[in-house]
Amino acid sequence: MIRRTSYLPLWLEAVALLVARLSYRVRAFETGLVPVSGGAVVVANHLTYMDVVILQLACPRRLRFVAYAGPGIGGFLNWVYSTAGVIRIRPDRVTQGLRAAVAAAEGGDLVCLFPEGQISRTGHLMALKEGYRLIARRAAVPVLPAAIDGLWDSVFSFAGNRFLWKAPRLKRTEVRVVFGAPIAAAECDGARLRRALLDLGAEAFSRRPVLRRHLGREAIRSLARRPGAVAVIDRTAERRPVTSAQLLALAGILARRWRSIPERRVGIVLPSSAGAIVANLAVVCAGKIPVNFNFTAGRRSLEASLRASGVRTVITAAAMRERLPEFPWPESTLDLRAEIAAAGGPWAMLPWLGAAWLLPNQWVAALFRLPSESDDAEAALLFTSGSAGDPKGVVLSHANLLANGAQISSTSILPPTARLLACLPIFHSFGFMVTLWYPLLRGCSVVTVPSPLDTRRMIDAIKEEGVTVLVAAPSFLRPFLKKAAASELRSLDLVVAGAEKLPGELHRAFLEAFHIDILEGYGLTETSPVAGVNHPNPPLATGTSQPQVGKRLGTVGRLLPGITARIVHPESGAELSAGETGLLCFRGPNVFEGYLGEDGRAVSALRKGWFVTGDLAHFDTDGFLTIAGRLARFSKMAGEMVPHGLVEQRITEAFGIDSGEGPQIAVTAIPDIGKGESLVVLTTVEMMPAVLRERLANAGLPNLWIPRLVIRLERIPVLATGKLDLAGCRNAALSAQ
Repeated sequence: MIRRTSYLPLWLEAVALLVARLSYRVRAFETGLVPVSGGAVVVANHLTYMDVVILQLACPRRLRFVAYAGPGIGGFLNWVYSTAGVIRIRPDRVTQGLRAAVAAAEGGDLVCLFPEGQISRTGHLMALKEGYRLIARRAAVPVLPAAIDGLWDSVFSFAGNRFLWKAPRLKRTEVRVVFGAPIAAAECDGARLRRALLDLGAEAFSRRPVLRRHLGREAIRSLARRPGAVAVIDRTAERRPVTSAQLLALAGILARRWRSIPERRVGIVLPSSAGAIVANLAVVCAGKIPVNFNFTAGRRSLEASLRASGVRTVITAAAMRERLPEFPWPESTLDLRAEIAAAGGPWAMLPWLGAAWLLPNQWVAALFRLPSESDDAEAALLFTSGSAGDPKGVVLSHANLLANGAQISSTSILPPTARLLACLPIFHSFGFMVTLWYPLLRGCSVVTVPSPLDTRRMIDAIKEEGVTVLVAAPSFLRPFLKKAAASELRSLDLVVAGAEKLPGELHRAFLEAFHIDILEGYGLTETSPVAGVNHPNPPLATGTSQPQVGKRLGTVGRLLPGITARIVHPESGAELSAGETGLLCFRGPNVFEGYLGEDGRAVSALRKGWFVTGDLAHFDTDGFLTIAGRLARFSKMAGEMVPHGLVEQRITEAFGIDSGEGPQIAVTAIPDIGKGESLVVLTTVEMMPAVLRERLANAGLPNLWIPRLVIRLERIPVLATGKLDLAGCRNAALSAQ
């Protein structure tokens, strides 16, 4: 006997349930939070046309859905609405529809609506409308939030910028629905509901089965699905394409050889290249943990990193050893090319090539003898940039990296058809995830250029290889304005800037010169790394679709699916309201669990389950995140928080400084007996303190914020990633007193 779950006729409900259960495997969580009786307003995120069916399958009680019934709604859909008891909101009878919803909730029904108002065409949680709140307040019933996860990329979602016209999945789609605790109508404003939906979304996302798997196994399966596709085009010396099957075979012979390395962590010192991709993949497939060292750091820092990580074997290339004579090379330093030859070279690769072409991907992955599940086991060790002090070892698990790959994939920003320029160093978290592991897992192809400082080579690679996506720090994008022609970049569909704040003038200049809208993203090594990103405004899907906003200048976009956040007071830790600036905290399956301790083990850095980023930020009502700056880049002066970045911006504007060749000024702070701290300007240009004070005062800067000391330097300290070396700047200011 069929359990009645809707108001449809029995025959129609039976057909709907049969189709849904053949297509989806729905798992419901926290259904005990659904009121056993009485009315409530159920609200959920909206990703596909099937959301109503999924929610009804997950909910233990019948739902009365609220739906738009304006122009463009056909006769069949209107019949379904009428038959299923849907409460229709007509543009010319909005009040009547709202009264019907209120009456249904008062009468004890679970009234369900989607506060985004339409299906999200970006994969993100969009702006929330207030209709749910009006119904709940007038009916005096609570709001019951719910999150649906797993439907993006399915036929009925807008993945690939289109509905329906996609290859259907052969297996049932795994879908998770998590219900939250009811919220009193009086307390449930837009900000509270968004937090609740993000929290539930993170919980639903963390229950994905893929997060329990092994990173190397998933990468091998992905490569085996497309053995003939060109996975990497290496442009380190001469152009060299590498297919997925070749990449898999190289990883196979090297993994078998490197299993005998006694230590569990293996160092890698290679630039962005096919060799770096092969080395990292092979190390993971050997059951080891790759540690990509920042070879631009000083010897003392590198020795400390080697000691802390316990690395005694480093994989590199002969050219790197010649280029880096000061690197503290351990006794067991292996040359990648020699290792490939010692592993058997092309002849040893033949069985692996045959397997990649002839066997199912699951069987190929099984040949590597990797566990099917790894979950929270360590997968990689990365060191932070050390912009504010000594680098910290960040321990990332298989679940962290697989989660971030799935989160990026849960939007349309980097589809499998993308061709990425891999120029960021692999020791940098963005390079490690976005241009190495994500393409391996997702199927994108990459074009490697060994250095982001070689602008001409990057431009040539974009032009000659038809690169569609460029991910880089703003410092590496600025030289394009002088060295590139618009015709050389016309293949680019997307340019994403991260690692540092995107200057507004660089965004405008890029748009004017190349007609390319740089999209700013945000992340940290501790978040594996991508946390949020602006998204191109999606196209209109139908004649009745409303425009959706995917980007907002000055922000770093909305959070990726599966991540939730809080803004707290820097001193008290109290949660702040929407729009207020405070410390940014994250939680989600991509967030690491700890830093490398003195004993080589991870030491938890989470506070009550939340990672405190050290960045000051705020959210707007539509969910866009704005980063005000690092807490380390603020000075507490006379009880007031003074932002170094804003002072730098005002100085740049007041003196018309062109930072095209790198930063020309930096603001730092030194101890001050009277005010606690005193601001100092480091500059490479001529700047008289009296003139500085006059111009900043005329620009309206508060007197407290105006630096009194100016120090002339030949070069502003920066890191290899293009970020300001905050510790170096402070030391320069202290030593020049």
